Amino acid sequence: MPERGEVWQVDFGITQKVRPALVIGIPYGEADRALIGVIPHTTATRGSQFEVVLAVPFLSEGAFLVQGIQALPPKYFLRRLGVLSAEQLSRVEQGLMNWLGLRG
Repeated sequence: MPERGEVWQVDFGITQKVRPALVIGIPYGEADRALIGVIPHTTATRGSQFEVVLAVPFLSEGAFLVQGIQALPPKYFLRRLGVLSAEQLSRVEQGLMNWLGLRG
């Protein structure tokens, strides 16, 4: 089961193809829907304030696009690519909070 902070190869379907994504959600329980929250990684950056650029050895140069947050069932998670450090995960969390207007 994918865990928070891990980066997985995810099948987003026809519109976005297969691409890396950061698991940002926490584990779901029995009463919850079987969905995992992710933030996709893109190599087509635009310099947006909502792109979190990180140097990650197991990813191509690019950024995590916090505006692209989604929830997907576990069957779309193909393979684990690696894990972000606590500092890297914190940077993505801050970017997400910024986009949502949740200053902390």
